[in-house]
Amino acid sequence: MSKERILSAALMIFLVCCAIFNRWAFIIFHLALTIGGLYEFFYLTKKKGIPIYSYTGIVIGCFIPLSIFMRFEPTKGWELLFIVLVLLTIFLMQFTRKDNDKAIIGISTTLFGIIYVSWFFSFLIKIRYLLPGFEGVKLLSFILLVTKSGDIGALLFGSFFGKHLLLPRVSPNKTIEGCLGSFLVSVVVAIFVKDLLPVRLGFSVMHVALMGAFFGIIGQLGDLSESLIKRDFNVKDSGRVLPGLGGVLDMIDSLLFSAPAFYFYMSSVLKTL
Repeated sequence: MSKERILSAALMIFLVCCAIFNRWAFIIFHLALTIGGLYEFFYLTKKKGIPIYSYTGIVIGCFIPLSIFMRFEPTKGWELLFIVLVLLTIFLMQFTRKDNDKAIIGISTTLFGIIYVSWFFSFLIKIRYLLPGFEGVKLLSFILLVTKSGDIGALLFGSFFGKHLLLPRVSPNKTIEGCLGSFLVSVVVAIFVKDLLPVRLGFSVMHVALMGAFFGIIGQLGDLSESLIKRDFNVKDSGRVLPGLGGVLDMIDSLLFSAPAFYFYMSSVLKTL
């Protein structure tokens, strides 16, 4: 690991620790990452020659985490209704354009960017407020530690022991050894931070280990998915926000799948109590 990567990682850890315990710092930091991720995605999409609605997408993308944070839910199926309204808005904007070339691709890509970056990432807010008070903070800490420790495990094991490429056409640097290292580290960390989960759930060590394995794998799938997007855009990093870490999407990619999966799992478990 380079010195730049270590310093950038230390800065991100500090910012996350500051944000996670203060609700206003949390939403500001979350919005900053959401805007950064959307900007990177739309910027790369434009470079590929796809006519998208980047500024509209960023504004709509900000509304999703804000509505969750402010508990704005006028109907029971608000999120599905919101997606319909977003799609309708994008279609209306397309009507104002003189050129219909690649219209469907532009509309679809804009909607995809909003869902992929903003909606998936907003599940971190849902996790934080899934339980009241400090219990919600602990739940959020659990999935952050399990997922991001898996990223670190993949990097370290891949750097020292990586010899066999995992999926070179998607990610030329990821190895099977790194993937196994990520899996192992996620399991160990999940067991180590087991006390962050509510005691009343009564999870055994084996149960928590399986959770670490499952969400660690989901996190790596998120990482690979973003790598696939970058290969299509023909770039190594999604941006250059922090030296050594790349762009915002590079930093949050593993959470885009693990956060929704963890939220739905914990919601279903809590409903059974």
